[in-house]
Amino acid sequence: MKHVFTWCALLISYALTAQASTAPVSFSRSGIITGKVIDEGLQEPIPYASVVARSAKDNEILTGGITRDDGTFELKGLPDGQLIFEVQYIGYKTYHKQVNIPSDSHKVNLGTISLEENVAELEGVDVVAERSTIEQKIDRKVINVGKDLTTTGATASEIMNNLPSVNVDQDGNLSLRGNQNVRVMVDGKLSNVPVAQLLKQIPSTSIKKIELITNPSAKYNPEGMSGIINIVLHKNANIGFNGNVNLGLTEAEDAKFNSSVDLNYRNGKFNVYGSYGNNIGKYNNKGRLFRSEENLEQKFSFRNNNKSHLYKVGMDFYLNDKNTISVFTNQNTFDGKGAGGTNIFYHDDEARNLFQSMNDHNSNHSQQYNFDYKLDFAREGHNIELEVDHNRFSDDGSIDNRFRGPSQFPDYVDNTDTKREQTTINLDYVNPLSEKTKLELGAEARIFETNLDFNSTGMSFNAEGDLIPTPSTAFDYGMDIYSAYATFGQNFDKWSYQVGARVENVEVKADTNTVRAFTDKYTQLYPSAYVTYSPSEKNQYQVSFSRRVDRPGIGQVNPIRKWSTPLISEFGNESLEPQFTNSVEANYTRRLKEGSITAGVFYRRIEDEINHALYVDPLDESRLILTYDNFDDNSSYGLEISGNYKPVKWWNFNTSFDLFSQTQKGYVGTEYVEVDNTAYNFRMNNNFTVTKKLTLSLFGFYRGRNKSLQFDAKPMYFVNTGARYAFADGKGTVSLNVNDIFNTMRFAFDSERPFVQNGKFTWESNSVYLGLSYRFGSGKNRQVQRKNRDDNTKEDGGIM
Repeated sequence: MKHVFTWCALLISYALTAQASTAPVSFSRSGIITGKVIDEGLQEPIPYASVVARSAKDNEILTGGITRDDGTFELKGLPDGQLIFEVQYIGYKTYHKQVNIPSDSHKVNLGTISLEENVAELEGVDVVAERSTIEQKIDRKVINVGKDLTTTGATASEIMNNLPSVNVDQDGNLSLRGNQNVRVMVDGKLSNVPVAQLLKQIPSTSIKKIELITNPSAKYNPEGMSGIINIVLHKNANIGFNGNVNLGLTEAEDAKFNSSVDLNYRNGKFNVYGSYGNNIGKYNNKGRLFRSEENLEQKFSFRNNNKSHLYKVGMDFYLNDKNTISVFTNQNTFDGKGAGGTNIFYHDDEARNLFQSMNDHNSNHSQQYNFDYKLDFAREGHNIELEVDHNRFSDDGSIDNRFRGPSQFPDYVDNTDTKREQTTINLDYVNPLSEKTKLELGAEARIFETNLDFNSTGMSFNAEGDLIPTPSTAFDYGMDIYSAYATFGQNFDKWSYQVGARVENVEVKADTNTVRAFTDKYTQLYPSAYVTYSPSEKNQYQVSFSRRVDRPGIGQVNPIRKWSTPLISEFGNESLEPQFTNSVEANYTRRLKEGSITAGVFYRRIEDEINHALYVDPLDESRLILTYDNFDDNSSYGLEISGNYKPVKWWNFNTSFDLFSQTQKGYVGTEYVEVDNTAYNFRMNNNFTVTKKLTLSLFGFYRGRNKSLQFDAKPMYFVNTGARYAFADGKGTVSLNVNDIFNTMRFAFDSERPFVQNGKFTWESNSVYLGLSYRFGSGKNRQVQRKNRDDNTKEDGGIM
C-alpha cells in the first residue's frame, strides 16, 4: 500500500512541477520554504509526499516538489509575501497553511508537519501495489513487489529470475551478478534452511519487497561476496482481526499445490500474528551428456516428491510509547523423496553399458526463536535495540544406490544425519546527533555449530586400489564470531555521506574424528563508505565502497562424500580459507515524468578466490573428483541498467539489462585453467490494463552465452504471459499465468575439459499457474506501529 502511495505521489509531484513551469515569472523570487513531513500517529518521516506553493491571490501553483527519504523538503524560487503552502499524500488528509515570506531574510522554516491519515480513503486501497517499481537507495536497490510479479509464480523461487541481476538455475541455486556467493535473508534474518528450499517455501503473494544490497555498509554482517538479498514480507498491524488467504495450483508434468494463510489480531497494547504456508508437488528433471571421443552417452532422469510446511507465530507488546517487546518463532518442515537414474551407454562396446538407480529420502526441521526489545528515547530516531535469535536445524538424509552392468561398484546406501545450531546476540544503538548527522553503533556475537554423522553400506578404494567397506565418519564444524561496528553520516544541501567500519574476530574449528582436524583464527576490518549527490529532485548520483568476506559454507568444507556415480564423486575441503572482496560501485538515478531509470557500474577484487576444482581420481583415472579449493586473486566488473515507464495510460513496463565480466581460475582434471567470461541478461515485464478489474502481463527473459571452467553454456530465454482479475472491491484476485509458453528454457552446453562433450538439462519450465488471493478483516482501522523492522528490516541497526 505504501508503495502505491509513493508512486502516485511521484506522478502528482511531476504534474505539479509541470504546471509550475507555466506560472508568471517574478523577478524577485529568492524565497525558500523548508521543513519536514511525518506521520502523525507513527511519528515517522513520509518520503515522496508532494509539497506545493500556491499564489495567495489566484491560487495558481508557483512551484512544487517531493519530500526526501527522511521527510525533509525545500522549495526555492518563491516571491516574497503571502503564499499558500500544501502537503499532499494519498491516504492522508491534505495539509494547508498560509505562509509569509519576509523580504529581509527570504526564508521560512515550517518545522515538523504532521499528516493525519484519511481513514475513508485507506479503505479502498489494496494492500499490494498494482505493479512493481524499482528504487535506488543509498546502499540497496529495492524492488517493491506488485501484483505483476506475484502473478508470475507461486513462490519466491519462481519470481527471482524476474529481478535485475538475479538468476536461479534448474537446481534452485541463486546467484547475484553472476556469483552464487550471496546471502539470503527473510525480514533481515538469516535462516538455517537451505536457500533453494527456503525460496520454494515462501508464497510470492506474501512478499512486500525484495532488497538487493550489492554493496552493504559496515552495519551489516560482511558475508557474501556479491552481497545480500533480503526478502521483506507483508505485515498487518491494523486494529482488530485481519487476514489473508492464498491458494495456488501449478500444472506441468505433475501438479503442484501451494497455499498460505496470514492472521493478525491487534487490540490495545498487544499485537498477535500467525501464518502458515505449504508447497506440495512432484518435480521432474532430465539430462543428457555425450562424449564424442568415446562415443559415450550418459542420460539422467530425476523425479522428486516434496512436501514443505512453514509456520510462524509472534506477538508484539507495547509497554508504552517508548518501550516495545517482540517475540516470534518460525518452524519449517520438509520431507522429500526422490527417484532417479543414470544410464551410461558405450555405443561402440555395449557390453560395458552401466545403469545406476538412486532413491533418496530427505527430511529436515528448522526452528527459529527470536526476542527483541527496543527503547526509544525522547529525541526522534534516538533508540537502542537488543535482539537475541536462536536457530536449530536437523536433517536426516539417505541415498540408496543400485547398479547393473559390468562394474566394481556394489549396491550401497549412504546415510547422513546433520544437526546445526546458531545463536546470535545483537545490540544496536542509533543517535541522531542533529537534524543532519547520525551516529550508529553496534556489537554482535554469533555462535555456530554443525555436527554430521555419516555411515554407508558401500565400498571405497583404499590407497592400494582395493575395495574396502566405507568407514563411518563424523564431522564437527564450529565457528565463533564476535564483532562491533560504527557508522557516521551527514546530510548537506545536495550532498550526503556515510562512513563506517566493522571489526570481526573469528575462530573456526573443524574435526573429522581422528582422521583430520583443522583450526583457523583471524581478525579482519571491514570498512564501508558512501557518497550521494542530488543536484535536483530528478537526479541522484551515488558512489560506494565496501569490503566483504565469503567464509566457506558447510557444504564446501564437509569432507564426507555428498554423492557418487560410476564416473564422478563430490567431496568438500575442510582446509578451505575464506575469500575477501573489495567492491566499488557507482549509480545514477533519473526520475522521469512517467517513471525512472537507474544505471550503475561495479568493480570487485577478490582475494584467495574459492572455486570448484575437478580432479582425476588418482586411484581410478576413469573417474573424477569434484571439490573446492582456493586460487589466486581475481577481479570482476559489470554494468546494470533498469527502469520503469508508463508510455500510455493502459501500458507500463519494467525493464533491466545487466552485463558482467570475470576471470575464473581452477583445476579441471590435472590442468590449471583460466577462463575469461562476459555474460549478460535482459528482462522486460509489460503490464496492460484492460479494465479496472482486469490486467494482462507479458514477461520476456534472455540470458546470453556464459562460460565457466568446464562448460560453455548456450543462451537461454523464455516468455511468460498472464492475467489477473480483481473482485470483491479489490479484496480478492484471481491470477492465471503461463510460464515459458514456447518451452525454450534449458541448460545446454559444450565442453572440452576434462573431456570433449556436450549436454543438455531440462526441467518443468513450461507450466500453467492458477492462483486465488483474498484478504478480510477490519482493514478500515488506521495502522499502528509494529516496529521499524517490519517495514525497513532494521535499516537503523545491524542485520543478523
